Amino acid sequence: MITDFKQAITNTKPQLLWFDRLQILQVNLGNRCNQHCKHCHVQAGPSGKKIMSKTVMEKIIVFLRSHPDLCVDITGGCPELNPDFKFFVESIVELTSSIMVRTNLTVFFEPGLIWIPQWYCKNKIVLIASMPCYTNENVDRQRGRGTFKKSIAAIKLLNDLGYGIDEQLQLNLVYNPGADFLPGPQAHLEADYKRELGKKYGVVFNNLFTITNAPIGRFRQYLKANGKLEQYLQLLVENFNPEVAKNIMCRNLLSIDYRGVVYNCDFNQALNLPITNNSGKPITIEQLDDVIQGNIKIITDQHCFCCTAGAGSSCTGSLVK
Repeated sequence: MITDFKQAITNTKPQLLWFDRLQILQVNLGNRCNQHCKHCHVQAGPSGKKIMSKTVMEKIIVFLRSHPDLCVDITGGCPELNPDFKFFVESIVELTSSIMVRTNLTVFFEPGLIWIPQWYCKNKIVLIASMPCYTNENVDRQRGRGTFKKSIAAIKLLNDLGYGIDEQLQLNLVYNPGADFLPGPQAHLEADYKRELGKKYGVVFNNLFTITNAPIGRFRQYLKANGKLEQYLQLLVENFNPEVAKNIMCRNLLSIDYRGVVYNCDFNQALNLPITNNSGKPITIEQLDDVIQGNIKIITDQHCFCCTAGAGSSCTGSLVK
């Protein structure tokens, strides 16, 4: 059994270790969040101090003016808590093919933020919302007491605006396992979510994305504290799927951190594994235009097995559709 990810990919298709073409620019606005989730790979929370400045945002805006065909995937932490979040989105809404925002839903009820759902609707933002289970108990265990109740209230607000109903207002939920196991089949889980949430709470959504927990950040701390790290890593390796490896997100996505540094993905960003130039210096958004004209080697490590285990995992769910 091969436990080195680079070797596993080399044995499958060596060219998969190289960036293909940029389709999604993922922008991490910082690690401030109103929640403190047990599985969070960026270790976000209310005291997060890594906040993207307006200066960095303006550099990203300049880049996007030259690449109007890109999808922009905005994440955090909780991106809505960046003080310049509204400025950034409104500055790029006409420069992109689409904008996705990864929201935790409960942020709508933070002081002064109840305007956000209607503003999302006005700008036709695609929403990718954290909802790790369809039961109150499991969600609150992972994300904090009262989270499920607030999340349902937030989805109802969005449904009232047409999200999950109007085809131009996409609301997608995200499931991630509550412990050290792989997600079940995405289609089956989506059917369960729609049945349970619809029947019990009268809410609707478009798609469910299943995402495998990466063995980094708080989830890695949990695994180590419970003596399960090696067992979980073994699970990921044993379930390596060469077919889904062909669709890994780091071949068409680049991730930008709060300083403007460029990474192959948000997981590499959390581990401080930036894309570097020939001198070993991190590439930043200012150099990205030149860099994407050449060859970009994907930086890998053991955590990458989470994206190729079983049905695969990406920022938009399973890689087996």
